Amino acid sequence: MRHKVAFQGVHGAFSEDAVFSYFHDDAEAVPCNEFEEVFELVEGGQVSHAVVPVENSLEGSVTSVSDLLLDSDLTVTGEVFVLVRHCLIGQPGSSLEGVRRVYSHPQALGQCRQFLSQHPEWEKVPSYDTAGSVKLVKERGRLEEAAIASRRAADYYGMKVLREDVQSSTRNFTRFFVVQKTNAIPVDGDKTSLAFTTKNIPGALYQCIGAFAERGVNLSKLESRPRKGRTWEYVFFVDVDGHVNDPKVSEALADLVRKSSFVKVFGSYKKAKVP
Repeated sequence: MRHKVAFQGVHGAFSEDAVFSYFHDDAEAVPCNEFEEVFELVEGGQVSHAVVPVENSLEGSVTSVSDLLLDSDLTVTGEVFVLVRHCLIGQPGSSLEGVRRVYSHPQALGQCRQFLSQHPEWEKVPSYDTAGSVKLVKERGRLEEAAIASRRAADYYGMKVLREDVQSSTRNFTRFFVVQKTNAIPVDGDKTSLAFTTKNIPGALYQCIGAFAERGVNLSKLESRPRKGRTWEYVFFVDVDGHVNDPKVSEALADLVRKSSFVKVFGSYKKAKVP
């Protein structure tokens, strides 16, 4: 049985790469305009899973997804890393020499700054999406226009790759969560993601982190961001090594509940390998 998997963007997006990287040929990728729509489809049962980006190695966390995870009842059941390889993409009859205008998401334009700086004569136009930029260029049909996106986007829209690997860094990875509507946490997981808030007392964060340190549980991520609707209150997003049912992790979480004002476990899952 093929999984119906929602992702944000249009066909050819890096998020769709993540879908097939995790599910292989066992997935029907369902594009969505917004992250809110992605979560709604999973919560409503129209799809079985969703794959959403949570952080990029160069640009940091995707804060809108962090907020949705905090507010939803979905469970994180997996993760996958995608190596971001940008291509300059044009019409089938176009050439690199004929390019005069380039579209892409602002982050993608920034990640290809070195290549783009070699062509100061090109107009750089920010767009809402990388793969969506390829779709836009195809629909406009102008040989002097190009887009920066993935090879998958070029293949999907029948466009021509004018130059591969135009990104400035070869170590540009995006980490994605696989989420679904379930109370069953995978039993073979070795990584747990959660969020917590501290009490408004001296040393509160020290005590919360100490719940893990005292038991030798490693934190592989610790990040804070403002909590929506709560002025000057911050949520700490944490990844720990180990499954929620591992004795040391379980004890640490029980201690964290006592020492914090709020705790939410997003899920335990199998740690993904970086490509």
